[in-house]
Amino acid sequence: MTTELPQQNKGYISIQQITETVKAASGWVAPLRNELSRTIIGQDNLIDSLLIGLLSGGHILLEGLPGLAKTLAVKSLSEAIRTDFRRIQFTPDMLPADIIGTQIYNPQETTFETRRGPIFASLVLADEINRAPAKVQSALLEAMQEKQVTIGEESYLLPKLFLVLATQNPIEQEGTYPLPEAQVDRFMLKVVVGYPSRAEERKILDNYEYSSKEKKIVPVASPEEILNARRVADSIYMDDKIKDYIVSLVYATRDPESCHLSLSNYIETGASPRATLSMKSVAKCAAFLAGRGYVTPDDVKSSAMNVMRHRIRISYEAEAEGISSEDIIRKIVDTVPVP
Repeated sequence: MTTELPQQNKGYISIQQITETVKAASGWVAPLRNELSRTIIGQDNLIDSLLIGLLSGGHILLEGLPGLAKTLAVKSLSEAIRTDFRRIQFTPDMLPADIIGTQIYNPQETTFETRRGPIFASLVLADEINRAPAKVQSALLEAMQEKQVTIGEESYLLPKLFLVLATQNPIEQEGTYPLPEAQVDRFMLKVVVGYPSRAEERKILDNYEYSSKEKKIVPVASPEEILNARRVADSIYMDDKIKDYIVSLVYATRDPESCHLSLSNYIETGASPRATLSMKSVAKCAAFLAGRGYVTPDDVKSSAMNVMRHRIRISYEAEAEGISSEDIIRKIVDTVPVP
């Protein structure tokens, strides 16, 4: 059921009205989270990040060791929202046509026919994305940014609900390629997937005994509900002080001295303007998931790590001293004044 934004005669919408609209449009959130939690145990951060990706339309880079349910989470998500799903296993011998498709000559008609690749799906899992060379990564750039694919002389629009979720192993180096900066910057979030706790792993062990028989994903949401929720989330109120706070956090990665931080020797390049836009979008989605019609500073702080950890390039000096981009972000978040 589509929930229209409330309108007043003077064109003014109160925060209370927005909150009511958010609650009406977010009825699918709790069932979807519960359904994913039945299969994905001990990865609440991963589930929340997938929900934010759905709401914002932003692509997600999942980094973690094998066996941490990254692929299972994406597949379960597609089943729970009743949409099409394609999995692409990236390998060193791939070609761009293996992703976007190509033109094939038809001798009977003496014409070329377009064969669309697996990128033409709502949810696309790019498994082990760092195993493919740069020429294959470039095939994703147009799709991720413009939501379209060009094959030959024609451009084809991708589904309205289009999301790329990529996985990579952080420790395996043989047969892998570093992702180009332009590719990394197009991921709205980089989520680090860690090990479950001892109690959660015991629960995984207990569930595994009957998972093949009973643990089937039940569809609880539709693409139409999610697209409507995106419009509602975009209407969530953000105060000018919150916007200034977002700009201050991102700007501190480029000019740390402006915030009285001595981090210049550790940062080679700071976060791009895409980080500013992404943090605004993710903060609004966090407010939506919390059932609020307004953004708080905590919504911004909670999004800073996933939005900026892959957009800051650290220097050799930082690597030598064991300082990561996450350490720099924590320092910035702790130092920049909160409105």
